[in-house]
Amino acid sequence: MNINLDMLKKLEKSINTLNPEGGLIPINILGYGEISLVFELVDDPEKLAYKRIPIFDTEKQVKRHIWAYKEYNRILKEDIGLNLPDYDVAWFKDDKDHIQFYCVQEKIPAESVGNRVIHVLPKQEIFNLILLVMREMKKVWGFAKNNKKIDVGIDGQISNFGVIGFNPNSPKIDMDTRLCYLDTSTPMFRINGVEAMEAVLFLKSTPWFLSPLVKAAFLDEVIDRYYDWRLVTIDLIANFFKEQRPELIPGLIRLINKFFKDEASEFNIDPITFIEVDKYYKNDKMIWVIFQNARKIDRYIKTKLSHKKYNFYLPGKIKR
Repeated sequence: MNINLDMLKKLEKSINTLNPEGGLIPINILGYGEISLVFELVDDPEKLAYKRIPIFDTEKQVKRHIWAYKEYNRILKEDIGLNLPDYDVAWFKDDKDHIQFYCVQEKIPAESVGNRVIHVLPKQEIFNLILLVMREMKKVWGFAKNNKKIDVGIDGQISNFGVIGFNPNSPKIDMDTRLCYLDTSTPMFRINGVEAMEAVLFLKSTPWFLSPLVKAAFLDEVIDRYYDWRLVTIDLIANFFKEQRPELIPGLIRLINKFFKDEASEFNIDPITFIEVDKYYKNDKMIWVIFQNARKIDRYIKTKLSHKKYNFYLPGKIKR
């Protein structure tokens, strides 16, 4: 990958977390994560997506994460057989000796990302897409099931899958359609039960007044759910509430329960019910609203009262 490190260094000098597209280096925002901003450089001939992850304090932390990130991608691609975009990393110390870190990925067309695709397909082809997603996830949990040393997890939300060769002018999903998995910057795998990534670093965006509580009560639980295929699948289904397609959920539950029974019976996964999907989504929505409001308070305290830099980006109002 031809990463423009000089441009990233210039970006860091002028970027404003309140208005990231208003800096001296023009960028287009592609998405927000819990701790990161995903963007492209305007008119970049390399067509790369940059994920800014401002959580590292030491080079030792950076080196560990680079190893985990690259090994996670290797496992997903070579050992499990998922299709992944090309990937790399870039990092440097800025003028204040702070570490700036980016995961870099080949940018795929926005219209081919799953959460966009489900709004242009007929119902049956959305079901085809979800069945394909479940088959991709089966590769992950099949690997983990048969490997006594390495356990692997993923975030199965529909926005983390892209449709290879998708034509928005003639949208179609059949059983020969191929998918790629996009969310590889958080390396979720364990070796002999030990997390490859330094998970506590991902609390950096948590407001200081919540961090001890989150660490004590929720960190392990949040991470563990990405290793549980049933919980990952409930999250996938519940995401259709957020995507404003709740009418599809009963059919998706029937489809997925049939898949678990017919194609993944060896995993002995209990059927999923609408009640637990609905409960899961309402709880997740409540936590998201509380957390984002707390982050806004934290940002105000740091920027307005303490006159410090707030290093993270908060998305605008999200319809949920």
